[in-house]
Amino acid sequence: MGSRVLPLSVPTDAPNEVNESLLQIDLSDPSLEGEKNNLLSSEQNGVLGRVSSGLGGGKREMVSRSFHGSRPCCGDDSDLEDGVLTKKREKIMHCCRPVNISNQALLSGFAYCLSSCSMILINKFVLSGFDFNAGISLMLYQNFVSVVIVSFLSKIGMISTEPLTWRLIRIWFPVNVIFVGMLSTSIFSLKFINVAMVTVLKNVANVMTAIGETYLFKKHHGIKVWTALVLMIISAISGGATDLSFHAVGYSWQILNCFLTASYSLTLRRVMDVAKHATKSGNLNEFSMVLLNNVLSLPLGILLTVSFNEVDYLSKTPLLKMPIFWLVITLSGLLGLAISFTSMWFLHQTSATTYSLVGSLNKIPLSVAGILIFKVPTSLENLLSILFGLLAGVFFAKAKMKG
Repeated sequence: MGSRVLPLSVPTDAPNEVNESLLQIDLSDPSLEGEKNNLLSSEQNGVLGRVSSGLGGGKREMVSRSFHGSRPCCGDDSDLEDGVLTKKREKIMHCCRPVNISNQALLSGFAYCLSSCSMILINKFVLSGFDFNAGISLMLYQNFVSVVIVSFLSKIGMISTEPLTWRLIRIWFPVNVIFVGMLSTSIFSLKFINVAMVTVLKNVANVMTAIGETYLFKKHHGIKVWTALVLMIISAISGGATDLSFHAVGYSWQILNCFLTASYSLTLRRVMDVAKHATKSGNLNEFSMVLLNNVLSLPLGILLTVSFNEVDYLSKTPLLKMPIFWLVITLSGLLGLAISFTSMWFLHQTSATTYSLVGSLNKIPLSVAGILIFKVPTSLENLLSILFGLLAGVFFAKAKMKG
């Protein structure tokens, strides 16, 4: 959760969200495919290039050249003898050939799905399994982990980030307030609601985003998109009505989270255009946004931690004395950052439409795992409502591809 630009969805949650939202990110927009191909940098191997994708127009940037293969390790493949490549050379080159594109796409897709699912399940485990009652502190620590890692990678030259100037901070701060609110409410809701229902209820954010795009940006959505959105609303209502573990506080937090998620998506689109002019390079890549979002979230997170009286809880809980607890929450922070890497890797290896569809399909095993792992009490009616909502999400992704 912590490191998604939105997961990054997420998130998205995943991004996912972050993905998850991370997330929430209109990667199904056909225009993204052209952006993705046109903006791939031509830097040398090992240096991060850039892919730009967007929410209704443009939102994420980054991809590593190292992801799409390196040069063969056996040297020049043009060593011919009498115009014919020797069998020995063919055999060596076959062994040393880099991973083909289909395998790269499969591997990147698996990594993206694994990181986004694991992020949500581990957060749920921390909040419910450990019964940790300081959700903002969890978010704060995850964001701190992201800041440390991104700063370190930037320091040693593995990635490139823009300097955080006061002008850039002033421009970005309003959207960061929404970002912090989005992550905080997501954690609060996950504390009280099972993973499957959180996944279904997050569809409401798509409805709010679509309405916002229509009124703010005059974006036209086809009849299939609106049909899918109506199905999402029906599934969310029926899912809540049949939820045996219904918790009013959790549902309230989730509704607020949907509103903040939609607000973040709609606001980010405009803020990014302005923020680019405040950077030295005239651009704001993925890592710069991760660093900017998470650095600015630290003082806000500390303020919220004090406001929600989590300091007193942290001073008394025995969990902070358990090494396994620190290991798990650190892993959650690493997974949050991994969602940003794997989502852009997957997007580069395939297409925006495939990315969007896989993201929707990924919610199905996540929901099943959430029910089984945490032994959620459920009924046939609730299971059908959840399945209906998940399929509505897939229908929405396909409708956006064609719209």
